[in-house]
Amino acid sequence: MAKPINRLSWKAIPTLAPGWHGDGQGLYVRVEETGSRRWVFVYSRLGKRREFGLGSADTVKIAEARSAAADARELIRKGGDPIEARRALLAPPPEAKTFAQVAVMLMDDLEPDWKSPKQRGQWEASLTQHAPAIWKVDVAAVDTEMVLAALRPIWSTKPETAARVRSRIERVLSAAKVRGFRTGDNPALWRGHLDQLLSRGKRLKGHHAAMPYALVPAFIIRLGERRSVSALALLFLILTATRSGEVRGARWEEIEGDLWRIPAERMKGGREHVVPLTKAALDVLERIAPPVRKGLIFPGLKGPLTDMALAMVLRKLDIPDATPHGFRSSFRDWAGDCTSFARETMEEALAHQVGSVVEKAYRRSTALEKRRLLMTAWADFCTGETGQLITFPSREQA
Repeated sequence: MAKPINRLSWKAIPTLAPGWHGDGQGLYVRVEETGSRRWVFVYSRLGKRREFGLGSADTVKIAEARSAAADARELIRKGGDPIEARRALLAPPPEAKTFAQVAVMLMDDLEPDWKSPKQRGQWEASLTQHAPAIWKVDVAAVDTEMVLAALRPIWSTKPETAARVRSRIERVLSAAKVRGFRTGDNPALWRGHLDQLLSRGKRLKGHHAAMPYALVPAFIIRLGERRSVSALALLFLILTATRSGEVRGARWEEIEGDLWRIPAERMKGGREHVVPLTKAALDVLERIAPPVRKGLIFPGLKGPLTDMALAMVLRKLDIPDATPHGFRSSFRDWAGDCTSFARETMEEALAHQVGSVVEKAYRRSTALEKRRLLMTAWADFCTGETGQLITFPSREQA
């Protein structure tokens, strides 16, 4: 038998005794001991009883209360919650924020985890230079056409820059939505959105120009004749096959005998990297060693050397088609062509992560000694101790 509805009448409401009086389908009049009367819609949400107030029974007519209860039931049927919906409706709108303000807040949050202080400047430069219109407007007003207007001029001519700009715009807009400054879909989203409007050309990342390894020994002779800190830093970089930033930020405290322990926070992969130092690399350190071995190994005039300082050494030696980073490729090509060391050993020497977690854990105890042999062979090749033909270690040894 169906439960009766519309059981209350307008005339009967003023005469009701204290307590709960049902009208049907969850609608009640609650009468307090004080005589006050109010409409309440009762429902269950996630197994808990909830009471949704609909106003005073003295001012809200019975037809209005029944209509409000019907709306609440429909919202519940669709998966909503009447109480939460009212809270959202009554919540004060967030203070308007410009895209620039949200970007600054996001950069403040991200900066502690950035490895280089230059990253903030790179973010700001890319957004202000390539998306100046977006930078100045209310973040809630940014739409797809604004994003396209920023990206189209550089999408084909500067694909890597365009990809970074799009990604950073998307990140800022996502942060704005989380903070409550905008709603709706992200207009800078690539998959399922901008990929339908912009070309899908190959996004190839350019490689650093590298010196052919056969030319490295002759170059080392010329480089060894220079006494500047920049030249010694470049020589150390070549002998250790490390990155420019790792060398420029190297500190005497990281040197432990014939090992160089580069802390995780200075590594691209976020993991400590231990470099076995050959006699040639140690000789470079001896040439630059101060009376007290503390602080930066290769200091510039105001803090660490810049990446340009190492590049300028190549320019002064009239080497236009090579970069400091490219010597890592020279090393890798030499190791692959002229030795029979295992590929994993070569990649580990470059601080590249290879293999599964289990494989990396299994190799940990032997990788350093294998890399010491490889780096010694590389140093001997670079300094002319051996020719281009290397005596291959056995596979078991490598």
